[in-house]
Amino acid sequence: MQEASSVAAELEKAKRTPALARGVASRRILGMRVDATDYDSAVAAILELARAGQGGTVCVATVHMVMEAFDAPDYQRLVNAAELVTSDGVPLVWGLRALGVADATRVYGPELTPRLCERAAREGISVGFYGGAPEVLDALVAELSSRFPGLEVCFVHSPPFAPLPDTPDPDLIDTLRASEAQILFVGLGCPKQERFMALYRDALPCVQVGVGAAFDFLAGYKAQAPRLLQDAGLEWLFRLACEPRRLARRYLVNNPRFVFHFAKQLLRGR
Repeated sequence: MQEASSVAAELEKAKRTPALARGVASRRILGMRVDATDYDSAVAAILELARAGQGGTVCVATVHMVMEAFDAPDYQRLVNAAELVTSDGVPLVWGLRALGVADATRVYGPELTPRLCERAAREGISVGFYGGAPEVLDALVAELSSRFPGLEVCFVHSPPFAPLPDTPDPDLIDTLRASEAQILFVGLGCPKQERFMALYRDALPCVQVGVGAAFDFLAGYKAQAPRLLQDAGLEWLFRLACEPRRLARRYLVNNPRFVFHFAKQLLRGR
């Protein structure tokens, strides 16, 4: 009986997953799924989910996310259950290539967000933003509305800084449903935003896209690394220099751990 219900659940999830996402090559990096997509196919898949109105979650994956998933099996399961997991971090692009996906490319949250907003404005798809400080959200909405005239922003919320509750907030669900947002950008940072999206996944008809620090970057509250450093996989070094106290453990502990464990994975594979 349990096996039958598991099969039924998998079939139902397959119906919700966009055709483009289903056709994308995927690899497990330290057990966490990463999809070898690109900007065009990721945008198309997210818009398909938005139009379907059946919910869904999209994770933009970094080394930090992989290590959080490596350390917490429950978190790994909820990321692996997402409709799409893009390779936001350059090291994950290298990892996909090392695992046989030669044409893997980066799909970076601060670039994916405006590309989605541009298409949403053209196609009349409404968007919402959840997370970040009030002043950041104000600047973000002003910037995106200026860049993409006609963008329908129907929901904006800056939640208080607090632990994620164990159960969904019915008032938030009602407000989001009433807003009729079709894409909800979530900027709570890893791992909180992925846990938030999983918590609300079945209660919301909008597709949720976790974009990490994209709100701060696009609003102009944080500087992005120069393109040269990004392409070299050294964005982490720039961010560490900008915020050493907040990011020291993330980068100086997790990055070496990632290299060590991924090297072991490659050696086992060979």
